[in-house]
Amino acid sequence: MKNVLLYTDGACSGNPGPGGWGAILEFGACVKELSGGFAHTTNNRMELMAVICGLSSLKEPCAVEVVTDSRYVADGLNKGWAKSWRARGWKKADKKPALNVDLWEKLLALCETHAVRCTWIRGHNEHPQNERCDELAVAAAHRPHLPADCR
Repeated sequence: MKNVLLYTDGACSGNPGPGGWGAILEFGACVKELSGGFAHTTNNRMELMAVICGLSSLKEPCAVEVVTDSRYVADGLNKGWAKSWRARGWKKADKKPALNVDLWEKLLALCETHAVRCTWIRGHNEHPQNERCDELAVAAAHRPHLPADCR
């Protein structure tokens, strides 16, 4: 399996409001930037979309380290929250419905294709790729006419 780094970030102006996501894929010397925007969304949905679209762009199964400043994404994957929600019929431990089920379903399916490991980093802390992903996400939030999904 190829080893890929996937840096991600999401942004939202208002929550909900116009939002965007940005992702950077690194494989050796190859670097690919991706982004997309939505007219009405939430920050957590954009954080998830960044990971989903980054993983979806890979042409073969890879070992992927996702680097994110989103505790929601990192804990959802690393602590097994999303798998537990799914096992309980998309209910959280407190019996309340899990949010963003459609995106978690896509992300968990991608995690079955790729060997995904998630690393949380502090956002807006001068991490070059995280700062660039933020720039991509903010710019995409200002042009939410882009396609609403990634293929």
